[in-house]
Amino acid sequence: MAIQNRYDFVLLFDVKDGNPNGDPDAGNLPRLDAETGFGLVTDVCLKRKVRNYVGLLKNENPPFEIYVKEKSILNKTHERAYVAIGAEELLKGEEKKRKGGDKVEEAKEWMCSNFYDVRTFGAVMSTGINCGQVRGPVQITFARSIDPIVSSEHSITRMAVTTEKEAESQSGDNRTMGRKFTVPYGLYRTHGFISAPLAGQTGFSDEDLELLFDALANMFEHDRSAARGEMTTRGLYVFRHDSSIGNAQAHSLFDRIIVTKKDDAPARQFSDYEISINENGLPDAVKLIRKVG
Repeated sequence: MAIQNRYDFVLLFDVKDGNPNGDPDAGNLPRLDAETGFGLVTDVCLKRKVRNYVGLLKNENPPFEIYVKEKSILNKTHERAYVAIGAEELLKGEEKKRKGGDKVEEAKEWMCSNFYDVRTFGAVMSTGINCGQVRGPVQITFARSIDPIVSSEHSITRMAVTTEKEAESQSGDNRTMGRKFTVPYGLYRTHGFISAPLAGQTGFSDEDLELLFDALANMFEHDRSAARGEMTTRGLYVFRHDSSIGNAQAHSLFDRIIVTKKDDAPARQFSDYEISINENGLPDAVKLIRKVG
């Protein structure tokens, strides 16, 4: 059964001596707001980590398969949907180019039932073999750092070579050079929104909801790499509304989670910040649930 309540949430996470989200258009420098210097992490990056965690936890078994993953051939997945609903004839010859007619809705429902990220984040599945489009009930904003970040650049060298010719041409300290970029420390904040009416359209359930919160709390624990340094979820604050439409505006709830730096020195650890929560005057129809923090 799909969830019946609206939820809004605040997620805090930090990075230490790592690159939380490199920008390929800027030489893989940490993403930032060019005008203010505040760090950014895209919603796509965060959703990728949720997908990876769910796939790892559930072994990619239905109904928790992952639709958008590395080297996934999307049209092959769409073909599975048409086979499952008994519409194989639409996959033959020129039929592939057709819209699928009445079978599109059935294929879309099959995709929502079997793929966690489709019923959670939505998907455009009209590429070639049409399985329709799904608007997901869960939406996440870009994460923004609490303070401006500083990107540190490090020179690195490679001792090994790839060819004999390269080995013969190198002598002494003549090694291949490279660059690595890190943020000494940054605390990031993002906001999320979960729509009950849209959950009803995709079948996003209470079990899916708890799995999402579990993923947000633990996704960095299984995403370690030298490039990302130390990343940790530091706070997950969930506002549960009594109704499906909502009982308060999201921004008025988000403003109740206040993050302040304790002094003017550059932050280098989470304890340099103070998290305060203003629960005074919180609407009776809204409940604050602290999942982390």
